[in-house]
Amino acid sequence: MIVKAWNNGSHRIDGNGYGIKILIHDRDRYFDSSWKTISVVLEGYNEPIYVNINKASFWNNTCHELIDKEIGKWLIEHHLDRWQYRRPPELELIQIGERKFLLKVLNKS
Repeated sequence: MIVKAWNNGSHRIDGNGYGIKILIHDRDRYFDSSWKTISVVLEGYNEPIYVNINKASFWNNTCHELIDKEIGKWLIEHHLDRWQYRRPPELELIQIGERKFLLKVLNKS
């Protein structure tokens, strides 16, 4: 699925305030509201991170972001932490198991 980088407006160098925004139809298709967390493998890293999805903001109709400091660090590392207004970078989130996903930089041809 295609997701977009997200920031709460703070652009902190420690990665806080960053995440990825998931379209509602993708959230409803790939995620289960009974799950408390999911694991995300960030492209280029070996160990997964664990992201809380057991919160109203993920399941409402306005926010639906996966937010984690490690995602922020990864975005900064890939120079994807700044973008033009309303033009966040697109990324690819691939389900690789139950409650397990791989986040990759989107290869555009």
